[in-house]
Amino acid sequence: MIIKKKLHIAPAWVFRSEEGELFDPVIFRLLKGIRDAGKLTAASAEAGISYRHAWNLLNRGADFFGAPLVDMRKGHGTTLSPLGEALLWSEQRLKARLGPQIDSMASELNTQLQQLLAGEHPVLRLHASHGYAVALLPEFSDWVELDLQYTNPGNALSILARGESDLASFHFPASPRLADRVMALYRERMNLNDLRVIRFVTREQGLILRAETRARVHGLADLTRPDVRFINRDRHAGTRILFNLLLEEEGIDAGRIQGADQEEFTHTAVAAYVAAGMADAGFGVEAAARQFGLDFIDLATEHYLLVCHKDSLDQGNMKQLLALMRAPEFLAEIERLPGYAPDRCGEVCTFAQLLASDRA
Repeated sequence: MIIKKKLHIAPAWVFRSEEGELFDPVIFRLLKGIRDAGKLTAASAEAGISYRHAWNLLNRGADFFGAPLVDMRKGHGTTLSPLGEALLWSEQRLKARLGPQIDSMASELNTQLQQLLAGEHPVLRLHASHGYAVALLPEFSDWVELDLQYTNPGNALSILARGESDLASFHFPASPRLADRVMALYRERMNLNDLRVIRFVTREQGLILRAETRARVHGLADLTRPDVRFINRDRHAGTRILFNLLLEEEGIDAGRIQGADQEEFTHTAVAAYVAAGMADAGFGVEAAARQFGLDFIDLATEHYLLVCHKDSLDQGNMKQLLALMRAPEFLAEIERLPGYAPDRCGEVCTFAQLLASDRA
């Protein structure tokens, strides 16, 4: 039996003055509402607090930080001050940066609770690169119980090879030329005769940028401009490998890109970094760009797959996972993700068969 109640973990800011005074973190929901709606009445309703309480929070915030959090002008509504913007983006960047680690911890704790309350039972262990489609899988726990842990592709494959997980994610470009180069980088971690591919989704990767940056950035070559600041993915990420391959194809030296040595660990964190104005452009999936209302220049389509040992396909919970991946309600959720599309979802094949179909 699967217990329906689950733990969800979220980071929370606590502001404490030198005198020990605490400041209510609901201020972040209020600031987001003000930025989105431009009206304090709508923002207070969105935050679930009264208009009077919203006013008190803003006044206390101004006293607490020594500067106003909002600008209010008659006939122009309410807008965030520079301090209010900085606070809001700091909170959103924190969530984006820590989100995968927190989700991994929550998955681990939920699995432990399930085993304690419902007794020992098989749980599918998946180590995966951060992505929006794979994050949907644990939400369908009625179909299959999944312990999802986020890590980079190389580590995921190594964990699978050691028998410490049932599944690993893997992603490579749909372009056969680039796919061959990615496969060569990971081949030593793979026993291709033993592994099977579970097709999942395709996703679009490209440049993430603010609307005002589009006048200066039209492609990878523009990242070398002195007035363009870039935010990169971490060096072990599959997305970073793809980015480096695209630079090589265009003969661009990463050393000429301002900020190429600055790293974030998730697509969401890259997009939040750009949205906060701390960089002009980043590289990641389209869904991350759209989440923050940013522009996107599509540069590559890639397969995002699940990989398992061929013998594990006979497991009952693996068959449940395949059934979920083919279910109309699950496919509908994938279709809602910008830049994602089902890729013969739940179909099993070998790497050779998938690569041959792309070449064809």
